[in-house]
Amino acid sequence: MAVPISAGAVAGEYMETFVILEWRVSKGQTVAAGDVLLTIETAKAAVEIEAPCDGVVSAVFAEANSEVPATAVLCLIGADAADIAYEDGNDGEQSVKPASEEMLAARTPDTDRKPAASSRIVASPAARRAARAASLDLARVSATSPSGRIKLRDVARMLESVQSPIASPQAFLADEAGPLKIHVSGTQTGDPIFLIHGFASDSLSWYPLERELRKSHPVYRLDLPNHGASPKRRIGGFADLVREVRAAFDTLGLEKAHVIGHSLGGALAIALADTRERQIASLSLLAPGGLGPKVNGDFIRGIAGASKPESLEAWLKVMVHDPSKIDQAFVRAAFAARTDPVLRASQALMGETLFADSTQGFDLKAALHRIVCPTRIIWGRNDAVLEWRDVLRAPGRMGLHLLEDVGHVPQMEASELVLEIITALIRSV
Repeated sequence: MAVPISAGAVAGEYMETFVILEWRVSKGQTVAAGDVLLTIETAKAAVEIEAPCDGVVSAVFAEANSEVPATAVLCLIGADAADIAYEDGNDGEQSVKPASEEMLAARTPDTDRKPAASSRIVASPAARRAARAASLDLARVSATSPSGRIKLRDVARMLESVQSPIASPQAFLADEAGPLKIHVSGTQTGDPIFLIHGFASDSLSWYPLERELRKSHPVYRLDLPNHGASPKRRIGGFADLVREVRAAFDTLGLEKAHVIGHSLGGALAIALADTRERQIASLSLLAPGGLGPKVNGDFIRGIAGASKPESLEAWLKVMVHDPSKIDQAFVRAAFAARTDPVLRASQALMGETLFADSTQGFDLKAALHRIVCPTRIIWGRNDAVLEWRDVLRAPGRMGLHLLEDVGHVPQMEASELVLEIITALIRSV
């Protein structure tokens, strides 16, 4: 029996359709659990869909650049290439038919399904995880879907209505064990590139750069603790975070790597370069933290705790100079990755720890001055999250690029220029 692959909660909760940006695998290819199968995109947001198990890609139902329903089955992973039967979700076995837009559109939508007459509670895996983490009995949760299936949004509404401990991150967060998640893409040759994202983001924020860099480099994208696919756990302070990032970097065993960091990830990149000097070929810092005390505390609290797409949208627009870059499709995609109330609570606690009293609780100026590898710093003059003038404390030997009409996320707002600066640095080493 093959395993059907769909976007699941990543898209199904808040999008009607999405675009398949690219396939990383093809029919007949052997994959392992955790391998990236494809990248989907809505507007400027990209999400990777990973294989949940080992097997062989036995069927692919849609081509790259096609728009498909959010609930569509995208491909199958079977025991072998001939394994093309799968469960349709209604306890019936279904044979796979040739892919076409008509076939995908003809699949019975969720709104046409009727709740089964049963005492068994039907809930999505994400909803069950969130309810278990909050000690919430799913029998108390009412499903808003016509199918009667409890979804993550239903659990989130219930938690808000009963003022669960999720709303108080200091009183909640069970430490999850395990290493930080590192996503790998790109070539087998070329100088490795190690990417560290910022607060309340994840490794997919690098997509505008990663899709080009991976053409000629092996690329390693780290998810910080309490972000993306990495474990959720308490962070005692910036030093703890540095130790976790350094341990993740060390597991790769890279002789030399070009390190790129954004915002909080920029501060961590400075700390990594300060302690792993011989392994850092070059350093690219995008609006890095740690160069001054100021930080927009309202932004930190707002984006970490945003429990609705509307509130998240307001804080996403703070990050950019041109609010039109944050359209509704982007907001829905961004919120789809943040529906887990446990993730939001863990980020809120991490934000309070690192940015107490609206202050950056770590100072990397001395470390920056100790760095000797080739370094470029890129910052938008319209940054509303961190103070760009803090970069004027950087050593004169480092290249400084101050971008007009750009806010806190130059890799999104001026991706082509940022890519040009970074690739020029890498080639010069």
